[in-house]
Amino acid sequence: MPRSTRNTADLPLHGGKAPRWLFNRMVELALVITDYILTEYGPDELLKRLTDPFWFQSLGCVLGFDWHSSGLTTTTCGALKIALADLGPNAGLYAVGGKGAASRKIPTELAALADAVGFSPDAFIYTSRMTAKVDSAGLQDGYQVYHQLFLFIPSSSQWVVIDQGMNTGRGWARRYHWGSDQLPSFVIDPHAAIEGRRGLDVLNMVSSDSVGSQGRSVEIANDVPHFRKEFMRIRHLELPAHHRINLSDLDSKRVQRVFLKTFEKPPQDFEHLLASPGVGPATIRALALVSQIIFGEKPSFEDPVSFSFAHGGKDGTPFPVNRKTYDHTISYFSNALKRSKLGHTEENQALHRLSRWLEEVSVGR
Repeated sequence: MPRSTRNTADLPLHGGKAPRWLFNRMVELALVITDYILTEYGPDELLKRLTDPFWFQSLGCVLGFDWHSSGLTTTTCGALKIALADLGPNAGLYAVGGKGAASRKIPTELAALADAVGFSPDAFIYTSRMTAKVDSAGLQDGYQVYHQLFLFIPSSSQWVVIDQGMNTGRGWARRYHWGSDQLPSFVIDPHAAIEGRRGLDVLNMVSSDSVGSQGRSVEIANDVPHFRKEFMRIRHLELPAHHRINLSDLDSKRVQRVFLKTFEKPPQDFEHLLASPGVGPATIRALALVSQIIFGEKPSFEDPVSFSFAHGGKDGTPFPVNRKTYDHTISYFSNALKRSKLGHTEENQALHRLSRWLEEVSVGR
């Protein structure tokens, strides 16, 4: 999927949760849709679609959640996780994580699945941690990551990550899509897509424009005495008001403690630096600042953000959820899927014709 930096979609930060009667139906329909895609196209195709923010948003709308709410991400991911668990090992695809405390249990969930299914969880655990680290420290866009769904295929080592962060002060959320088949590097333009509201105060140390700053940051991390001297000197400078890195946010003692640890085990590149324990947003900002002052390596301040009507929405937008229509949809697709697995393809062919017709209508607008 080609990246786009021109399209944006705002995700207002909304409270509340889906009522139980709606969420139960969301799980049922998510199971049917997921099973349909897995049966027709296989798990690789489902992962590919989940890296597309527009497809994911459409899925959430079809399931009946608010079409533009931050809760669409967490609720849709929750329904997908339960649906995949219900499908069991035959799906070949697993999901772990979720919102808040559930996201912090990903290593434990992966280890348990590894024992049950039979695969090494180490690479997946590293991926989960690195994607979260990048979205919180490598890319500092003002959003605190509070959700991660990690989906993966053990047999092929393919994976997708859907992170979401919140900015309570601005009242907005931002969703980050990652995909293993589109990942050139964890630290150079790594995202498949980012959906949210464009920000102003952004430090993007994982941009290809920040490669020079990355390299100098690693040099500084390997030369703690020099870094400490320069950092303390810079803290006493009166920088221009328009400077993009706020020194008041940097705790010099804490930053120095972190770098004493990196000095004991010097990072070989920026990815290893970012993966180091204790290295977070403040440390990366300090390094970016020092590398800019000493070496003139300016990091990127460009925001990389790129960019529901089947059953209604939870809050009645664009219209209230029609339970009868929702139940009929679940029943129709469940029966069509059962018949398809038995070799009866009439419904499938009709759905493909409908899909092609909708594409033609959309293009012709």
